[in-house]
Amino acid sequence: MAMKDSSSKKLQMADIARLAGVSVSTVSRALNGNARINPQTVQRVQELARSLNYSINVGAKNLRMRENRTIALIIPIDRASNQSISDPFFIAMLGSLADALTEANYEILLSRLDTDQLDRIGELYDNGRACGIVVIGQWACHEQLNSLASRGVPLVVWGTQLARQMYCTVGSDNISGARMATALLLAKGCRKIAFLGDASLPEAAHRLQGFEQAHREASLTCDASLVLPVSFSGQKAHATIQAFVTRQPHIDGIVAASDLIAMAAVSALQTHGLRVPQDVRVVGYDDVDASSHFNPPISTVHQSIEDAGPVMVQVLQQLMLGNVQNSVFMPTRLVQRQSTD
Repeated sequence: MAMKDSSSKKLQMADIARLAGVSVSTVSRALNGNARINPQTVQRVQELARSLNYSINVGAKNLRMRENRTIALIIPIDRASNQSISDPFFIAMLGSLADALTEANYEILLSRLDTDQLDRIGELYDNGRACGIVVIGQWACHEQLNSLASRGVPLVVWGTQLARQMYCTVGSDNISGARMATALLLAKGCRKIAFLGDASLPEAAHRLQGFEQAHREASLTCDASLVLPVSFSGQKAHATIQAFVTRQPHIDGIVAASDLIAMAAVSALQTHGLRVPQDVRVVGYDDVDASSHFNPPISTVHQSIEDAGPVMVQVLQQLMLGNVQNSVFMPTRLVQRQSTD
């Protein structure tokens, strides 16, 4: 009998959504008095609900939400990138967040979503499966994330701050980090420096800005032919970089948008008989553990991934309480190893 009642309620909510011309999640929020929903939409939804004799047990839902201690960790992946959840950066970030959430007595719901399905994040909150959301990475999902924030979904995103941003981000100062990496190579005498990374993505775009800024500060002009769009997938990056080195055999430095790309670059250079750092100096970004054990060990920009988890959890807790939170820039520092000596 209970199963029948549950199915009936779902059907009625879908009917309301269809008649009102809105999504089921919008109906749910309107019926629960979400102040971010357009008042005309709320009125239309509530009138339709009354006409269908639909009612929601607000007391029961509020009790469930108060008792809910589950945070959803979402890893969005662009299918075309071939990036894997086993990427060392994701593993490190998941470890930091898991430690921080466990310390704060939360349970974890881990989900990997294609970027074109990011709207489903709101369902986890709307149906009470999670009381808050952490998204690891922005990709090209700025508008989708803005939409989720405008709907009142409490979420914090690992990424960089963008114009007209409604959601809260925690991330490193990507411009400053890449500027330091590039300045190091320029100080070592490099003058044909390549930037490897997909600048269509927000964090990589800011790292490219730092790369360009360092050149301007040295009164040098960036060579656009040395800016190469490279996937964050190591295997895909290796093939792309190999073809690039064939076209540009005289490069003497590389700034990579991640350590994984930097390692792929070193391997591709060695395939072409180029030595690192004697012929080409290489700097990565992230400072994942593997970068210090690579041959040669990779100079890199250190992101405070170990501190990121606690900071993101603290920000999310404030958002879940309804408090306004500013985005957070975490400091970066340059770690010099043998790949630039």
